[in-house]
Amino acid sequence: MPFRTFHSCPILLLLATFACQSVQQEKPPVQELKSDTIVTVKHAPWVAQSNIYEVNVRQYTREGTFKAFEKHLPRLRAMGVETLWFMPVTPISKIDRKGTLGSYYAVSDYKTVNPEFGTMEDFKSLVRKAHDLGFKVITDWVPNHSGADHKWLQTNPNFYYLDSSGKAKYAFDWSDTRELNYDNMALRDSMISAMQFWIRETGIDGFRVDVAGEVPVNFWKECIPKLRAMKEIFLLAEADKAEVHLAGFDASYPWDFFQTIKKIAAGQTNALALDSFMMRQDSTFPSNAYRLFFTSNHDENSWNKSDFGTFPGLKHAAFAVLTQTLPRSVPLIYSGQEEPVLRAISFFEKDNMNFRNYRREKFYKVLLQLRRQNPALAADASFTRVKVGSDSALYAYVREKGENKIAVILNLSAKKQEIKILDERLKGEPMNLFLGVKEPFTLNHHFGIEPWGYVVCVYK
Repeated sequence: MPFRTFHSCPILLLLATFACQSVQQEKPPVQELKSDTIVTVKHAPWVAQSNIYEVNVRQYTREGTFKAFEKHLPRLRAMGVETLWFMPVTPISKIDRKGTLGSYYAVSDYKTVNPEFGTMEDFKSLVRKAHDLGFKVITDWVPNHSGADHKWLQTNPNFYYLDSSGKAKYAFDWSDTRELNYDNMALRDSMISAMQFWIRETGIDGFRVDVAGEVPVNFWKECIPKLRAMKEIFLLAEADKAEVHLAGFDASYPWDFFQTIKKIAAGQTNALALDSFMMRQDSTFPSNAYRLFFTSNHDENSWNKSDFGTFPGLKHAAFAVLTQTLPRSVPLIYSGQEEPVLRAISFFEKDNMNFRNYRREKFYKVLLQLRRQNPALAADASFTRVKVGSDSALYAYVREKGENKIAVILNLSAKKQEIKILDERLKGEPMNLFLGVKEPFTLNHHFGIEPWGYVVCVYK
């Protein structure tokens, strides 16, 4: 959903809420789960070593269609992509539409596809072909609000928050949408039915749920078991709160992590801030909660200059390695990062990404294939911080699962650093993944690492 910078900035959230009081009906706080209603998530077996690639169909090709995107499936599979996340494939409302083509997130019908992209059969064909190649497929789902001309506004106006004159309201600055009211039990049934429709009719493997944290968690507690009863699915919540995991989601958004790495890249803080993030996460989230670590996505690219402005030049690779190798991570790559597309992609107008060179594709392929092949990078593999020199500049850790072990050393600073092997866990003769040579890691062995450099070592 665009224009949501406040999701990662509490101050902006307060300002946006205050500014919208004239159009925002008071709504009850999002209901928290009681201790006796906690749902234990059993992740599908394929999730722990998966990764996600976000597909912006409109901008991906000159045609902007499902059929045109199909041509990229073999390339993405060869790169190592496991799960394809399609931004909303549903039609877009015309009333109060933003720009010429409107926002993906102003849904006019929950059970059809956007004719801009093709037909329902085109989408089903795309899902089948993706499955045949070994992909999992999830789609973006928008349950917090519909578009401004959804048929429910006429047939079921009580599905919405209404003002004193009976007009449906919208939240924040999302003037092309209308906010849904989950106090209405018929709405809940209708929303669950629509989500079941996509699993049943198209065979998708789950959902990325937009603004999931603004929908009452007791709805998710009701909805998610019904979805999981249909097939093994993956559910990603756009929310940075533990409650969504207690309601049944597999993964959530670590917005505070993203803000932390942006500050490190800008020189506003240092690598020690990552330790603070990890402690907050471990003390707040369930132990089996997976997180979506990323350096860019559709919102951050279009509105906040990621990754071309936030992690420019050499900085990108170091932080990409971090997102791909941290514990709990189900890492994300956004459309065009492998090219790379070094500009903000238009949100409401046609803006072809123009794939030509794929300069980062080999880099991502190395990381994605390692993650898929080596259980030490699974989301549930162990994580141990190790000291290799300056704690404020060097962020180093060991991931282990069974007999598999991987060490990661990152220079998260603009200065060359000296690495010294000080921890017994690093001893051995591992393969330096990106250099293709074995490293003689004996105690007190030392070597230099360039600014924003990265070392990934695989132990046999």
